[in-house]
Amino acid sequence: MIWYILKLLVVLPLIGGLAWGSLRLAKRFEGKFGTPTGQRTVKVIETQMLSPTLRLAVIEFHDREILVSTSKTGLVRLAEAPARAREQDA
Repeated sequence: MIWYILKLLVVLPLIGGLAWGSLRLAKRFEGKFGTPTGQRTVKVIETQMLSPTLRLAVIEFHDREILVSTSKTGLVRLAEAPARAREQDA
């Protein structure tokens, strides 16, 4: 019985740590792999987290920048402006 509890105290935090680390790694590399090499129509320029359930994002679409708010309930367009000129990465 003591051996079972000892194994549980060692293995359970290890599994929890691996799950947490996998989720953090997946979030960090989100969208980095498997993207097409051609020209993309929609680009996420910047995101800013306001609260755990609310995020602001600037999306570029057809030479327009659109500010949107994302939450659990959906997506809301807040503002729109012409796209700013950007230097392309070499």
